[in-house]
Amino acid sequence: MDRKKLVLLLAALIIAVGTALAARSMFAGASTPQAEAAIQEPRGPKVLVAQRGMPVGTIITADALGFQRWPEELVQDAYFIEGESDIAQLLGTVVRHPITAGEPVTQGSLVRPGDRGFLAAALGPGMRAITVPVSANTGVAGFVFPGDRVDLMLTQAVKGGDDDAGLKATETILRNLRVLATDQRTEQTATEDGKTVVRAFRTVTLEVTPKIAEKVAVAQTIGTISLALRSIADNQAELERAIASGDVKIPDGVSKEEEERILQAAMNAPNDGPTSYVTGGDVSRFQNSSLPRSKEDRAQAAAAAFIETSRQNGGVQGQVVVRALPTVRVTRGKTSQDVEVGATGRVLSGKRESIDSAAKVIPMTGGTVR
Repeated sequence: MDRKKLVLLLAALIIAVGTALAARSMFAGASTPQAEAAIQEPRGPKVLVAQRGMPVGTIITADALGFQRWPEELVQDAYFIEGESDIAQLLGTVVRHPITAGEPVTQGSLVRPGDRGFLAAALGPGMRAITVPVSANTGVAGFVFPGDRVDLMLTQAVKGGDDDAGLKATETILRNLRVLATDQRTEQTATEDGKTVVRAFRTVTLEVTPKIAEKVAVAQTIGTISLALRSIADNQAELERAIASGDVKIPDGVSKEEEERILQAAMNAPNDGPTSYVTGGDVSRFQNSSLPRSKEDRAQAAAAAFIETSRQNGGVQGQVVVRALPTVRVTRGKTSQDVEVGATGRVLSGKRESIDSAAKVIPMTGGTVR
C-alpha cells in the first residue's frame, strides 16, 4: 500500500476516535431531568394515632401515641383532635380493642382506671386477677403501686417431732407478678407538686396465670404472704440470661415487631419455677435448720445403730427390745422443753456399746442378732 494513503488512514482513524470520546463526554455531562412527584399533605386537623401496634391490655405511655394530620373528610367524632384533647389525660389508660400502627385512636378503644371493665381490659390474654391480703410489713410499707412487679414469699412454721416451735421457714414461691391494683385502686395518686402519694393498703391484686392463681389461693391457707418489690432492671437481666441459655428462642425470619412482641411476652411472664427458701437455722444458731425428729424416730435410729454395731462385732446373743425413755418437762422462763431421762450405756459381749439417749436397749436370751 502507498505510504501516503496509510498515513491518511491512520489520521482519519484518530480523528474518529477523538470525536466519539468528545461526544460521549458531552452527553454524560448533561443532566437528565428528574420527575419530582409533589406530595400533597392532607388538608385537615391533626388526630391522635398509634405510633406502634398495641394489642388488648396495653397500658398507654407517652411514646405510644402522637398527633398526625388527617384528611378532613375522614375525621370522625370519636377521634382525639389536637387542641381539643390532652395526651397527658390518656396516660395510664388501657387498650380495649387492638390498634394497629398508624391507626387513629378512638375514644371507645381506651378504658380509664376506675371505669367499668378496666381490670378485665388490663389483663393479658389467658391471665387472671387474684387478690391477696397484706399489711404494712408484708406490703413493702405502701411503696408498691399499680404496674410494679413483685415476688411472692410464703412464711410458715412446719410442725414436726416433739418440738412445739417446729421449723420456721420462708420461701419465694412466685416471681415477676404484675400489680394491677392496691385496695381497689388501679392508678397512682399524686399531689399538686407531682409527687406520688404513698398510702397504706390492705389488699393487692396481682396478674397471674390460672395455675399460679391456684398456688396463691393455697399459699394463703398455709402461712403469711409477703411481697418483695422487684427492680426494673431485673426483668431485662433475666431475659438476657434466658436468651443465652436457650429458654427463649426467636424463630428465623420474623419481623422486628414480632421479635419485640416475643421478647416482651417472655420478659413479663410470671415465673413459678424452682423456689428458694431460708430456714430458721440459716438465720440463728438457736433455730432448727431441718425438721426435728420425734422420740420414736430417734429410738428406731438408736436400735438400728446398735444392731449394725453388733453385726460388726461378730454378733450378740440376745433379743433387742426398744423402749422409749421417760421424759420430764423443763420450763425456763416462757420456754418449755421435754427432756428424756434414764440414758445409759451397757457392757454387752465384753464391749461397751454407746446407747442413744432416746431409748434403752435391753439384751434378753432367746435369739441371736447378726
